[in-house]
Amino acid sequence: MKPHVSLSSLLWSGLALALALPLAAQGAKAPAAAVKKSQLPPLIDRDKFFGNPEIAGAQISPDGKWIAFLKPYKETRNIWVKKVGEPYSKGHLITADPKRPIPAFFWSRDGKQILFVQDKDGDENYNVYTVDPAAPVAAGKEAPEARNLTAAKGARAQILSVPKGDPDTIYVGLNDRDAAWHDVYKVKISTGERTLLRKNTERIAGWVFDKQANLRLALRTTDKGDTEILRVDPDGFKKVYECSVFESAAPVNFHKDGKRVYLETNKGARNLTELALFDPATGKEEKLESDPKGRVDLGSAVFSDLTDELIATTYDDERTRIYWKDKAWEADYKLLQKKLPGREISLGSMTTDEQLVMVTSTSDRDPGTRYLFDRRTKKLSLEYVSREDLPRQDLVAMRPIRYKSSDGLEIPAYLSLPKGVPAKGLPLVVVPHGGPWARDSWGYNSLAQFLANRGYAVLQPNFRGSTGYGKAFLNAGNKQWGDLMQDDITWGVKHLVAQGIADPKRVGILGGSYGGYATLAGVAFTPDLYAAAVSIVGPSNLLTLLETIPPYWEAGRIVFHERMGNPNTPEGKKQLERQSPLNSAAKIHTPLMVIQGANDPRVKKAESDQIVIALRDRGFPVEYLCAPDEGHGFQRPVNNQAMFAAAETFLAKYLKGRYQEGGKPDVMKRLPEITVDPKTVVLAKKADAASVTVPKPVAKPTAGTFTYAGAFAMGPRSMAISMVRTVKEEGGAWVVTDATKLPGGEAMDTTTMALDTLAPLKRQVKQGPVVIDIAFDGAKATGTMAMGGNAKPFSIELGGGAYAEGSGAEDALACLPLAEGYTVTFRNVDIQRQKVQLKQAKVLGQEELKVPAGAFKAWKVELTSAEGDPGSKTLWIDTATRKLLRTVETSPRMGGAVVTVELQN
Repeated sequence: MKPHVSLSSLLWSGLALALALPLAAQGAKAPAAAVKKSQLPPLIDRDKFFGNPEIAGAQISPDGKWIAFLKPYKETRNIWVKKVGEPYSKGHLITADPKRPIPAFFWSRDGKQILFVQDKDGDENYNVYTVDPAAPVAAGKEAPEARNLTAAKGARAQILSVPKGDPDTIYVGLNDRDAAWHDVYKVKISTGERTLLRKNTERIAGWVFDKQANLRLALRTTDKGDTEILRVDPDGFKKVYECSVFESAAPVNFHKDGKRVYLETNKGARNLTELALFDPATGKEEKLESDPKGRVDLGSAVFSDLTDELIATTYDDERTRIYWKDKAWEADYKLLQKKLPGREISLGSMTTDEQLVMVTSTSDRDPGTRYLFDRRTKKLSLEYVSREDLPRQDLVAMRPIRYKSSDGLEIPAYLSLPKGVPAKGLPLVVVPHGGPWARDSWGYNSLAQFLANRGYAVLQPNFRGSTGYGKAFLNAGNKQWGDLMQDDITWGVKHLVAQGIADPKRVGILGGSYGGYATLAGVAFTPDLYAAAVSIVGPSNLLTLLETIPPYWEAGRIVFHERMGNPNTPEGKKQLERQSPLNSAAKIHTPLMVIQGANDPRVKKAESDQIVIALRDRGFPVEYLCAPDEGHGFQRPVNNQAMFAAAETFLAKYLKGRYQEGGKPDVMKRLPEITVDPKTVVLAKKADAASVTVPKPVAKPTAGTFTYAGAFAMGPRSMAISMVRTVKEEGGAWVVTDATKLPGGEAMDTTTMALDTLAPLKRQVKQGPVVIDIAFDGAKATGTMAMGGNAKPFSIELGGGAYAEGSGAEDALACLPLAEGYTVTFRNVDIQRQKVQLKQAKVLGQEELKVPAGAFKAWKVELTSAEGDPGSKTLWIDTATRKLLRTVETSPRMGGAVVTVELQN
């Protein structure tokens, strides 16, 4: 469910991270530079842009007596609490994490607890924690103890619902059983008691609760990428709405009548996303509103938590437009506009009765001022000024502009020009946003202001494929990475050069996530355009990017294939190879800085490593930063400041802007710690696919029926599993069948192998509604993947014969000439990714082993990827009979789960 905007501002809806990467200092010196620095405002310390704000994110408690807020503790953002009316200096600490900033928090409905999420070093495996702000602090501690409500190691929690009727309950999704899909749990906040409500065996991507905390709707992505909205009935799911992969539809909020649901949709002939009312029982859809100006998609629908009424809609145009539906709220908003003229005003958290409201006023030159507004007395009280020491008078305006791209398509963008100098012949930095299915909006932007203060013009283009401008504009970006999407950026530079604003010899590009890709594509595909480039967590190879997307994005994998390109088709693979900057690295002659978080689950570290290696190996200078405690973007202020200290020095060197020398001692200490010598960068060694042959067995499998039992363990949680394996000679072939009972249900895997070579001939997998059939013919595997009867064909070129497939894998490996030090590499089919993979089996030695079936002397065999992928499996095989005795498998795709099974008979 796409979170709606609720007036109680329960910030759980903001805890999920968007695909887009937000790019977010002691005595300053300005060296000689080509910009007219004598007319520029003073150089602003980078700490004022990127350091910890003194106070941030204040939220009022439901009873209106307390305010919780973020404030640094040991240079790390933590949660503090104070009484309403007290100065913020009186706040007391309630979390004490000295390393990882708290990204977001919210009050429980009854105000007894504060809930927050936290990951580990940027791995995005979030858990949900709770802390009692009134709890005593234990001796030797500085804050009350926080409790982990989800306690899922290597998994990612999603907060699904915070019901009004039961303030001691939240509903969460957890992918600890299956990393690709979230099961639904009811969690009691006060005790941590967790109850499983729905095991997700139907590939559900989203769950929707009604006002009474009933699970009413589910969202699923089909194998074509289409979106299905399903009604949750007692006996299963009923499809009630669907749209194609190139359309969108999402429930926003249930109507107060409890029957209908507000729906955002652009299905069919509609170009702009509009708001509708939909009845899941009858299928009736009623249009409520689309943009009155016909320019942009619906931005948000705003509801009262008190009355459940729709009170406003918003549209993110060049600036935000609001259309009020409630007269009382509209009158209060207009009063606020009079008190705060020329500002954008947003409503934040509020009391249960919606009479005390946190209000924030912002502009393009102000990161925000927080007020408390009393709707009864109309009193507006100043709470705090965000980044109060940032000199607003020296900041610059953000101006919306439009220009034509290579094919005539009009591109919306924002332009920020340095203050105090003529807009002529300026150095320019282009900052493409992440996503790419996101957009830049008008308002305060720390990076744009930072660069403008250094003397640069800053262009932020909303290239085709950006969201918010309608379905046609979004779909115009399909399969256009590096092509027309890149033209939209290039033509923005040409536009500013033609106007005389930008100096064509001093143009740079800096971006993160997709913006990092656009940076690499810019220097690879338009090598004469840029004089400097900074890529932050940018993918360099689109094929490896798609191969390594996080398992919890599985529902969107086909959407990536449709919008980016399908690596499983010859034409799609060729297109993605051409669009990968890594394959054009020889063309790059622009100075490049690459920045990476070592724990990034989206754009793996290898994406940056491989482009650094490609440039290094041809003798081209490249600079590299990699933070070991960060993921997809830097969150720790010390890392953020170190990154921008290096980036601004780098840009100034080639674009002749100005920069700050030095910085805070901890930042200057950190910078060399995350600076990597390109000479030391290595990629995991991969096997040479061309040299891989099919192993030759020296024995036959042991026929019979074998029972195995064990556990599926993830962190502190463990679930029993069992399997019955049948091995028999049938129809001139070996047939191995595994009937497995898993935490998520039962699965059947049958593999047929050639009688003498044990080469796979065919395989069938059945689990729930999923049925996969594969046929092997020499160097090719073909088959179908079906879910609920809808079969989709696939074909995989293997480059040679496969071995050790499916349920027959361990028996085929057991029949090889096992001996101390024996190593063999072979081909396998990765069904999930639909590609060939290389595996390596290595005999580590012999061990005496006891399992329920008895005591044995066993070969210990380690099975790993020959291509450097994570994960491993260890087999213990009886030296006398070649029976499989025990396996232990660690699976990164399952969130680091460890699966252990042992022979019982």
